[in-house]
Amino acid sequence: MSLSLEEIANRLESENSADRMVALASLRDFPAADAVPLIKKMLDDDNLQIRSMAVFALGIKQTEDCYPILVRILETDPDYGIRADAAGALGYLEDVRALLPLKRAFYEDTDWLVRFSAAVALGNLKDPGARDVLRQALDSPETVLQQAAIAALGEIKDVSSVEKLLTFAQSEDWLVRQRLAEALSQLPSPKTISALQYLAKDNHPNVSAAATIALQRLEDADANPS
Repeated sequence: MSLSLEEIANRLESENSADRMVALASLRDFPAADAVPLIKKMLDDDNLQIRSMAVFALGIKQTEDCYPILVRILETDPDYGIRADAAGALGYLEDVRALLPLKRAFYEDTDWLVRFSAAVALGNLKDPGARDVLRQALDSPETVLQQAAIAALGEIKDVSSVEKLLTFAQSEDWLVRQRLAEALSQLPSPKTISALQYLAKDNHPNVSAAATIALQRLEDADANPS
């Protein structure tokens, strides 16, 4: 049963958190101009999961209001999970203005989850201005941050980072090697091909499959230049 906008607005006022959650999810079927005013009302909900859903929704239902709200949440919310959600939502907006607040979050936030989310979002922006912060993330002691940075450098198609990325070809973490293979599929260079041929022989099936797909992707791109 689909709810009308008026029914959703009423359910968002319910004392039952399950009702509010269902109502918030129902807004996905409405245009951003109708949905965002109601989503904004849920950003201070007592239920953390509902707040998280609302923040995420602002990255999907995009209006002029969304960007400044998400930046404010990223920079000021006391809950690290909500800040991480805001970083992710800013990536979905694909608004290049988010480059600075996301870089700041990566450098200054003390929680790894926020920094991870910021690195992923910087890749989603596909802006070459993220290169330096993502290269720094490669040196992080946290493996998940390395994974995010590897993937993001592929997203922004930073071929100049290939040399540095190749140092991860022998990482002990197979997920790092898989992320590397996937990223290299977007970074054509002679060294890229050699690295992918090496990774295609990897002992882990996910890594070898990713490398094989990447080689095919580069071969197709070479055969059909845009």
